[in-house]
Parts: sequence; C-alpha cells; structure tokens
Amino acid sequence: MKTLLSIALVLLALYLVSEAHAVQVKVQEGDFVFSLESVKKLQELTESSSVNGKQNPHLASTSFASVCANPSLPQEFMPLCMQRGASMSLSRLATVPIDVCEICAFVACTGC
Repeated sequence: MKTLLSIALVLLALYLVSEAHAVQVKVQEGDFVFSLESVKKLQELTESSSVNGKQNPHLASTSFASVCANPSLPQEFMPLCMQRGASMSLSRLATVPIDVCEICAFVACTGC
C-alpha cells in the first residue's frame, strides 16, 4: 500500500512539473495576443532592421512595413500587420522588456 501511494505521489509530482513547463507567457497588444517567443523574434528582426525609438516616427513606419514583409516574421503577426496603425503596435511590442515579461512583472504579459 505504501509503495502504491509513493508511486502515485511521484507520478503526480511529474505531472505537475510537466504542466508548469507547458504554461506559455503571452503578450497582449490591443486586441491581439502573441507568444513571448514570437515577440522575442520580432525584437530580433527590428534590431537587425535598426528600428529603434530614436528614429524619426515617419521612417519607423517604413521600417516596420519592411519587418512585416520579412519572411522570418512569425505568422501570428500577419493579422496585426494588416491593421491600420500596425507600425505603432509593432513599435510597442519591439520595446516590451522581455526579462521583466518572463517573470510576469509587466502589465501586457500574462500566463505565468
């Protein structure tokens, strides 16, 4: 009986640990929700395209249009890219503090 109880507890612990890793952090921008991994990829693309907050806002719009056209951009951003004002939303997503988001201390991040 003790052995059966021990095995059941070990299996329960393994299940809980595996469920904890299955939780995925999401980042919300307006009506859109994106995975943290996709936001990280967007940030990589914007850094490589030299899009940053110090740039002229008119040029940023053009730069984010090129990010939307990049085939490396995760597909979950396509609906956002089709929206009016997408460059502002992408700009905000590109500045999400990833390290703070990973511990869910940022208001746009959920799912921890």
